[in-house]
Amino acid sequence: MNEPTVLAGRSTVYGLFRARAQTAPQQPALSQHGDVRSYGELLSRTDRLASALQAQGVGRGDRIAILSHNRMEYIELELAAAAIGAIVCCLNWRLVKDELFHCIDLVSPTLIVAEEDLASSVPRDTDVPVLLLGKSYEKLIDEAPAEAVACNVEPEDGLIVLYTSGTTGLPKGAVISHRAMIARSLVFSSEWTLATDDGFVAWAPLFHMASTDHALSTLMRGGLVTVVDGYRADEIIDAIENHPIGWLVLIPGMIEDFIAACEAAKIRPHGIRICGAMADLVPPHQIAAVTRILDTPYANSFGATETGLAPASRGKIAPGVVPETLSKHQTAFCEVRLVDAEDDDVADGEAGELAMRGPTLFSGYWNADEANAECFRGGWFHMGDMFRRNPDGTLDFVDRAKYLIKTGGENVYPAEIERVLLADPAVTDAAVVRTSDDKWGEVPVAFVSVSDDSLSQDMLMQRCTDSLARYKRPSEIRIIAFDDFPRSTSGKIQRHLLEKMIGKSR
Repeated sequence: MNEPTVLAGRSTVYGLFRARAQTAPQQPALSQHGDVRSYGELLSRTDRLASALQAQGVGRGDRIAILSHNRMEYIELELAAAAIGAIVCCLNWRLVKDELFHCIDLVSPTLIVAEEDLASSVPRDTDVPVLLLGKSYEKLIDEAPAEAVACNVEPEDGLIVLYTSGTTGLPKGAVISHRAMIARSLVFSSEWTLATDDGFVAWAPLFHMASTDHALSTLMRGGLVTVVDGYRADEIIDAIENHPIGWLVLIPGMIEDFIAACEAAKIRPHGIRICGAMADLVPPHQIAAVTRILDTPYANSFGATETGLAPASRGKIAPGVVPETLSKHQTAFCEVRLVDAEDDDVADGEAGELAMRGPTLFSGYWNADEANAECFRGGWFHMGDMFRRNPDGTLDFVDRAKYLIKTGGENVYPAEIERVLLADPAVTDAAVVRTSDDKWGEVPVAFVSVSDDSLSQDMLMQRCTDSLARYKRPSEIRIIAFDDFPRSTSGKIQRHLLEKMIGKSR
């Protein structure tokens, strides 16, 4: 196949956004607090920023770390980086110092972009230049040329890095390529029947898949992205009353309050295609209530940062219905297997680890060859989650392999908390398990044995407060005798028995 033919089949996120902007430059693209930027204005600012980044020595494959709350400049930076082939590494500002430093060191950024209020969290001993959002950022754009930059960006080039917790207790950086982001946009549109002008409310943190994926997807289609800095019910309600919305993100922990806010405001949505996420972690009565108010179905979804909407997010729960089961429907444009410990397919009705492949998949974890070799073995991405296939082809979630805890939309691995607890010399063993919670879906509970009776639950909780982001801290710490830990014949703690102990004591 000749080179021009190959080149003609390649597209990038910036290229598709630029095509939208040139077709409808007057259409609103971004909005926040009444400040609206049209597609033409956003393209101009993006091109200037891309030129300025190149002038500062940022090139294809270089990493730009960003530490910021939700704001329009965040998305501008992602688009500008896409234009020159750089990779935006989306730092979680909720992390404590050691976790944040790890995320920065992991990707060795060429530039750090930070909000002024968060800049103090950047390591002081780093020689990486820091660009502050605000006056310095605007000056950089104002002084840069407006011409589009010329750069040979490939679809498989990295676009963003989103951090996800790992079983070692330290975050891993999932690399999302242009190819994967474009494929995710197409799958969103296909599975949820989104229109080209459907908007999106980016209120969840932009360092999460939900907001970054769907903001970029919306801008490639031609819709309006309303940026909201975190969960602010009044701003979200204002957006959905005034604009058509494709997917309205709802997560455990905020739905009950959002229902009350919608009822108080006597909300009249302009039109929403679908709402919600993580139905397994939301009380069924809340799903019925919020879908009745919004007059839209709830997404019975199962995806991940690494996979996007795939592999099992086609199912919808009708408005006002209290779901009795949450069997999942396989997403289109992906292949799914359920495998045993030897990676052989399991029979229908048997639990197996879900493995998938498809164009929405990420490109692996940054600088983590061992983890990549394990999770991509055999040419399939192994998610570490257990499912059963039903006779009708639907998939039932069984359990999270390696004891992942999902609390309020955040991923927490027990090892993250156990590492902190075991650092105390008086702690002889520790295990963290999950328990259900009406507000957050799930929360972690820690079991600890100690050699010094003066070490109290309050002291251990303070250690967690000092070392962990708020959402990772255990909701409760129980001190038990070392011999009371239930163990297998190999000496491993049997976590499912600890979870039963929680149930019996409540």
